[in-house]
Amino acid sequence: MDFRRFDTGQLPELMTWFPDAHALRTWGGPEFRFPFSAATFREDAKVDGIDSFALLAEDGALAAFGQCYLRIERCHFGRVGVAPRRRGQGLGTLLLAAMAGWGQASFGPRELSLFVKHDNEAAHRLYRRLGFRETPYPDPAFMPDAHYMIADASALRMSRMPRTPTTRQ
Repeated sequence: MDFRRFDTGQLPELMTWFPDAHALRTWGGPEFRFPFSAATFREDAKVDGIDSFALLAEDGALAAFGQCYLRIERCHFGRVGVAPRRRGQGLGTLLLAAMAGWGQASFGPRELSLFVKHDNEAAHRLYRRLGFRETPYPDPAFMPDAHYMIADASALRMSRMPRTPTTRQ
């Protein structure tokens, strides 16, 4: 796997991961428009304004996607997803570890945070296994159908994934 900055040329591939509104909003949040066009998907995913990353398989296919930015003074992960046919292979762990390393290098040592929808059991299991714990979000009305979770950055230092994303030439 290769940890890289996300190439917007892979948006069409990413869009195929979300066949219905529920899958899309579980990943992208409640405001994500469905059905989407290439333009609305790009806008709603905010790939032009938020640091976005990818894991690429050996064949160059997009295997995982995620975003990382500062939110309430924590290194926050958003829109984390693994290609449907690659789930269950540990790629979510690799991606989160790589983004945590990038976030620590970019923002300094900080706690990690993310939101996960209440009904996303697979993601809950992953995040708990990685040391995330539910904590109240300062604005309880924000994302009421999701848990806010935080973790110590050291929880994700177990991966050997490079922390500096490569860029396409």
